[in-house]
Order: sequence, then C-alpha cells, then structure tokens
Amino acid sequence: MVELTNIWQQLIWPLIRLMGFISIGLLVANFIEALNWTQKVAFVSRPLIRFARLSPITGASFSMAFFSGVTANTMLSEAYEKEEITKQELILANLFNSMPTYFLHLPTTFFITVPLLKSAAFIYIGMTFGAALLRTMTITFISRILLSRVKSCPLNRAGSAPEERSFKKAWAKTWMRFKKRIRKICTFTVPIYILFFIFNRLGIFNWLESLMADHISFLSWLSPQAMSIVVLHIAAEFTAGLAAAGALLQNQVLGEREVVLALMAGNILSSPVRAIRHQFPYYAGIFPPRTAMELIMYSQTFRMVSVFVVTCVYFALSY
Repeated sequence: MVELTNIWQQLIWPLIRLMGFISIGLLVANFIEALNWTQKVAFVSRPLIRFARLSPITGASFSMAFFSGVTANTMLSEAYEKEEITKQELILANLFNSMPTYFLHLPTTFFITVPLLKSAAFIYIGMTFGAALLRTMTITFISRILLSRVKSCPLNRAGSAPEERSFKKAWAKTWMRFKKRIRKICTFTVPIYILFFIFNRLGIFNWLESLMADHISFLSWLSPQAMSIVVLHIAAEFTAGLAAAGALLQNQVLGEREVVLALMAGNILSSPVRAIRHQFPYYAGIFPPRTAMELIMYSQTFRMVSVFVVTCVYFALSY
C-alpha cells in the first residue's frame, strides 16, 4: 500500500501534472497562432528582437516565457517544425528566453532565500539576475552577428497586416492541431518520464550528484563550513544548501561573502545533472529528443558560464 502511494505521489500525479501543463501550453501556443496574434504578443520584446534580427515568432515566445515556459517552447517547436525558423534561430531563441524564464521562477526563489539568508539573499538574487541579464544581452549581440537579416513572419510576407480569424474558426484549427500533436508528445514524454523515474529510484542521479560532490577539491579556497553548503547544494536540493547557509550565517560561522560564493559555486556545479533530470522529460515531449538534448546542453553551458563570470566579478570586487 505504501509503495502504491509512493508511485502515485512520485510518478503518476507528477506525470499527469506535466502532461496537463504541456497540453495547456500547446493549446495556448496554437490558439495564438491560429488567431494570427504572433505580432501582437511580440510587442513587449520588439526593440530587442529587431536589434537581434530575430523573427516575430521568437519575440512572441519571449513574451510568453514570462508566464509559461512550456507555451514559449511550444511556440518555438511549432515554428521550427514548419520551417518558419532555422535550427540556428531555434537555439538562439531558446537561449534568448533566459531572462523571462528567470523572472518566472523569481517569486519562488525570493520567498525561499530571504527568510533564510536575510540581506545576503539580495546579493545572491542580484547576482543570479545579473547572470540572466548577461545571457540575454550576449545572445542579442550574437544573434545580430549570426542572423544576416531581419526575417519576416511567413504569415506576413507581403508586409500587410495578417488577417485575424474568428475565435470559433481559430479554436477549431487549434483543436485539430492539438489532437495531432499531443499524441506525438505523449509517445516521447510518458516513456522518458517513466524511465527517468526508474533511474531516480535506482539512485543513478543521487550517485552522479554524490560523485560530483566528492570531487570538488578545486574549491579548496572555500572554508570547510562553506564547502558543506556546496556539497548539500549538489547532493541534496537547493533548499538544503540554503538551510545550511542560513544556519551558518545566523550563527556567525560564515560571513555574507563566503555564503554567497558557496551558493554560487553550488549553483554552477549542480546545474547539469538537475537539468537533465528535470528538463529532459518535458523538453523531449516538445522538441525531437536529439534537439531537446542539444538545447539543454547549450542552455546549461551558457548558464554555467554566465554564473561563473558574475561570481568571478563578485569575488574580485568583494575581496
């Protein structure tokens, strides 16, 4: 009975929720496209999109990413499948969405870190925000260099305003495309999610995290107390590292500077395993599995580099 309860709580219910969020994201993305509202949704990011020479669909995805990462990625996947954007722009657009994705998770991060870290939380959050801003600005300039010209939306090649459809016709088109796409998504997402659940139960991810935690001697410049924060950040969960950092900070065992540096180091080192563990099952439902893995690798590498740069700047300025 206990085992069945665990399977429900750890596999069936999370899988139902995941498929529910993907379904909602797919419906919203298809509905926006069916109404020809891509240009309207993209208005928030228009100056950046124009400078970066990205397409309107990327701008719409950027705007939607402030509310739903699934919807934003679904819009990119749909555009890529219809060859409205190239593989190069798909990668750039996914990286470009770093800033809205950061804001999407900011409330949760803020209300967990502030009670535990007090004033140090604002330094930590400011640094992670700086890393997200650095990623977006860097991709903006890279896109401007790599993309030869501003692409016109395929729905608006003649330069005239796209024809808006009625809600009834748009919904009919949305539902037809949804039924076709959701079957394909289930074919990949459900078995991959179950496989990763099995990996988790077998302790493979815990073993990988422990392996990383056992090989961090290059952080010897941190005190043993600060190293414990990094180890917990990698081997357990984000909140475990925060709890340890809060306790050490409150008891004045460590100062703000060392706590922040330890958390940033844990942030960098824990990213790869957690990204594959949590992102790949739903990414593989939205994008082809190979493309999903490529996008995760690019985004996590870019994220780690940006956090590392910000951490180095803080280390130098706070010394």
